[in-house]
Amino acid sequence: MAAYNITLIPGDGVGPEVTEAAKRVLEATGVTFHWELGYAGDGAQDKYGTPLPDHVLESIRRNKVALKGPVTTPVGYGFRSVNVALRKKLDLYACLRPCKTYPGVPTRYKNIDIVVVRENTEDLYAGIEFQKGSPGAADLIRLIGETGNGPVGQDAGFSLKVITEHGSRRIVKFAFEYARAHNRKRVTAIHKANILKFSDGLFLSVAREVAKEYPDIRFDDMIVDTLCMRLVLRPELFDIIVLPNLYGDFVSELCAGLIGGLGIAPGANLSDSIGVFEPTHGSAPKYAGQNKVNPMAMMLSGVMMLRHLRETSAADRLEAAISKVLAEGKTVTYDLKTNPGDTAARTYEVADAVIEKLKGIK
Repeated sequence: MAAYNITLIPGDGVGPEVTEAAKRVLEATGVTFHWELGYAGDGAQDKYGTPLPDHVLESIRRNKVALKGPVTTPVGYGFRSVNVALRKKLDLYACLRPCKTYPGVPTRYKNIDIVVVRENTEDLYAGIEFQKGSPGAADLIRLIGETGNGPVGQDAGFSLKVITEHGSRRIVKFAFEYARAHNRKRVTAIHKANILKFSDGLFLSVAREVAKEYPDIRFDDMIVDTLCMRLVLRPELFDIIVLPNLYGDFVSELCAGLIGGLGIAPGANLSDSIGVFEPTHGSAPKYAGQNKVNPMAMMLSGVMMLRHLRETSAADRLEAAISKVLAEGKTVTYDLKTNPGDTAARTYEVADAVIEKLKGIK
């Protein structure tokens, strides 16, 4: 049986608790892991003087796979975002966020199975900004005036939206390849090309071009505001949604809300050779050490990791065990309890329940 070397990043806040729960259930599948411990975020800043140590990046590059808890970015210095820096340094250009309803989870909707594919490296998150009053801002104001697109006030600050043909092509191809690999039928490209003609317009034109290479998969496109309305009205109609970075951030949170919240929303950040698997939720430092936060999103991220490793049987068994615990509704955390008087399970108790269910699933 294969043994997998995995970089394990517990994270900050509730990260160590949910990471430990996911680690335990993954080991209970019978798959062998060699965990290589690494630290990133606020805790790493205290330990190494940087929130993203080089040796952690090297560990991920070497192992090709990481399981990562949520991290806290130090305030007032260092990185704008540890997560953004990690994605850029490892070229994790695709953010994959499946949003699926499970019986027993309180939600207004049923039968949702949407995959959000978010571009991870460009758009307004490229980090190209100019502060009000800076020389760079003054140069931009002057350039805008010279091109006849002004005037722009001298008190303006700038964040530049960057969309490239290369970035658009690879994220749309990723969405279509994922559709083929997972027997999905439809890819919808999201944009605001009616207004942003040279950025979103480029994304849309590339998406339409790439779609011609996949005649077996239905393709359509939609303006982002229309998407938001239709997701609320008829979310069951959507399959795979591919979006530029900023819209993907918003829409993935919206889809998490449709299925019952961030507590059951897993995620992965992927390059062509590396996968970092992590929950969608943040580090929630006010709950640190209380063992009360839902570990299901972290566990489901582990399911995604197993599928990435092609341990399909183990992934199916673990997801089935998680689904059974959710459907019973007895050993779940406070966010999944419908009656305020019900006793909520602790984080580690949820892991215990999942492991117990695993024993009965072949």
